[in-house]
Amino acid sequence: MKRRRIAIPVLVAPLLIASLGVVALPQSAAPAVAADACTPGVMAQIPGPPTAFAAMGIPEPGLRATGAGVTVAIIDSGVDGTRPQLIDAFAPGSRSLIDDGERADGLGDPQGHGTALAGIIAARADGGSGAVGIAPDARIISLRVFRGDDEESVRRGFGPDAGRIAAAIRTATDLGARVITVALSDDVDTPALREATAEATARGALVVASAGNRSTTENTSDSPRYPAAYPGALAVTAVDTAGIATDASIHGPHVDVAAPGQNVLTTSTGGGDCVYAADAPSSSFATAYAAGAAALLAEAYPDEGPEGWAYRLEATGDRPDPDARNDLTGWGAIRPAAALDLRPDATTRGPLSPFADTSDAARSTPSTRVTATPSDDGDSAPVTAVAVVAAGLVALCGLGAVLRSRRKRG
Repeated sequence: MKRRRIAIPVLVAPLLIASLGVVALPQSAAPAVAADACTPGVMAQIPGPPTAFAAMGIPEPGLRATGAGVTVAIIDSGVDGTRPQLIDAFAPGSRSLIDDGERADGLGDPQGHGTALAGIIAARADGGSGAVGIAPDARIISLRVFRGDDEESVRRGFGPDAGRIAAAIRTATDLGARVITVALSDDVDTPALREATAEATARGALVVASAGNRSTTENTSDSPRYPAAYPGALAVTAVDTAGIATDASIHGPHVDVAAPGQNVLTTSTGGGDCVYAADAPSSSFATAYAAGAAALLAEAYPDEGPEGWAYRLEATGDRPDPDARNDLTGWGAIRPAAALDLRPDATTRGPLSPFADTSDAARSTPSTRVTATPSDDGDSAPVTAVAVVAAGLVALCGLGAVLRSRRKRG
């Protein structure tokens, strides 16, 4: 029987270093150079701010929210707790759900994926480093659920596993996380994973999950990925440095929003700053940016809950048609400042609102078919959208038949 693989992206740095240990290395004041910036043991610094900030419309002075008082769970390969930008970022409760000889507290990460996500979300300012999180005052919990997706890790039972991810979502919910980051994707609907996501949502936590990457899955069709496609979850895809969706990502009706996923400046395991995904955008990094943005909204609007935070990101997304989502980028690329400033009312255009009757704001309901067009130079090419418009205009009362509800009910 062919073994199913839950998808994670391949990082550009060689991070499977079993001998890193847990000793913090001294920080170097020297700027990073391209050849060695991502090498474990090289504590170089790359100037910031991250280019993703400008792409998301974050002003140079910063945002009025910082994620203070909000706990974000990162369900992934662990987080290197010795990174200078992350040492003060942890809330109680981090742990490893696998016993592979690494730290039991979840603060080891030989793979490096989780450490990169943690830096995107909550890295603190540290000297000359430009690797600063979008929610730099949020606190994080590392729930380590896999070592790697290589053959040896999978053979020993340390690969990504839907049941273990479900257990971690339940643990994150019990620990009080308001945002749960799952930058992993599976093309199989697993009852345990569905139930854990539903429970998290019901208890006030927003599950922010990757909509999928094409290069890390055997099923490359534009089809639902889990837990992103479950009701209540926020499914995130990636756009490139120009804000364009490319064939590097999985698209489809499950996609809610998009975020930057290319040339991502963040923290690296056992080292200093690193720029990941230089060649093509990764939905994992986009998921982390969306999770950090959700933490900002959880701080500013704690009583609105996961539905309200997701709505704000969707309603203010940058999209071609203000009245409709599409299968490439959902409701559009996130704009955290606009989401924070939104005063939702009956005139707010876009997704169905939990705050007001937006009957007069929604007008048309185009669906989108995705066609990947190879570029001449062989690089990842923009995806072509072919609009297939339903006959006639559809009133809001009939949207359920042709337009996927914003919260993916059922």
